[in-house]
Amino acid sequence: MTVDENLASISNVLLYGGMTAYLFSFISYAGDLAEGGKEIRTREERRRQAAAGGSATTTLEKPLTARRRRAAAVGTSLFVLATLLHLGSVVTRGLSVHRVPWGNMFEFALTGSLVVAVGYLVAALRAHRAGLGGGRDARYLGVFVAGPILATLGIALRSFYVEAAQLVPALDSYWLIIHVFVAILATALSTLGFSATVLQLVQEKRDRVKAAGHNPGGVFMDALPGSVELERTAFRLNAVAFVMWTFTLIAGAVWAQVAWNRYWNWDSKEVWTFVIWVVYAAYLHARATRGWDGRRAAWLSVLGFACMLFNYLVVNIFFPGLHSYAGV
Repeated sequence: MTVDENLASISNVLLYGGMTAYLFSFISYAGDLAEGGKEIRTREERRRQAAAGGSATTTLEKPLTARRRRAAAVGTSLFVLATLLHLGSVVTRGLSVHRVPWGNMFEFALTGSLVVAVGYLVAALRAHRAGLGGGRDARYLGVFVAGPILATLGIALRSFYVEAAQLVPALDSYWLIIHVFVAILATALSTLGFSATVLQLVQEKRDRVKAAGHNPGGVFMDALPGSVELERTAFRLNAVAFVMWTFTLIAGAVWAQVAWNRYWNWDSKEVWTFVIWVVYAAYLHARATRGWDGRRAAWLSVLGFACMLFNYLVVNIFFPGLHSYAGV
């Protein structure tokens, strides 16, 4: 089939529009965190003053200001707009080539970052329905989701972009829909888990600084959940991602048997997919059965995501093999 150049152009325009909306969403979320952090610091100072004076502190526990809620609401509204434009870009890219839009690194990044965005919105909606509200709902992740998505799309456009085209024969299979899409889901969840893990490590360090009687700085971090809550969130995300990555590994072996008459070929992509599986398996095992929590388990999670990035950014481009379909 021929490529519909008009739809391909529309896809690019929608992508640029989505990136613009992500940028302003990021700015709004950043303002939300900064304002919330300042208010929490102010509350703590008033508590100390009230305790020193022996007065009641019940009036200090009011919800965060309407101004801060408006900043979060604006950020979320812009994020929804960005996600819709992003979705339109993915759909029109697929329609332009009459196939699923994840046949090369650019399309993988485009679709994978969309799944991250949708995952965040689902989490925010569930938190809202659960009545968490205030500064402790899932919107605290907004700035740490919009930023990486924007960076991913920028890198994809700068380094991985290829014109819309048909698949190479080896990828023209229904297994592309199954195997690669589940890999996209696993990568998206791992990305969200990595964001929560990084925040966890930062919060733990700040807790140690506070315990030593010093000012940890980073006022906006005061508006985030504590390290224990962040660690639990990261664990749940990584656990689900691990199940999907396991399916990705198995589905890839089945596809290899269909395409190359061997379940395992010791191809560089296969090896690194297995390495990622082993690292995350070690993380889950240490966390669930050996009682590892806090920093020790977190660094295993970081190592797993680093292996995932290496697999995507290095193996796909510089390691020749049967999976050399990067398109760049």
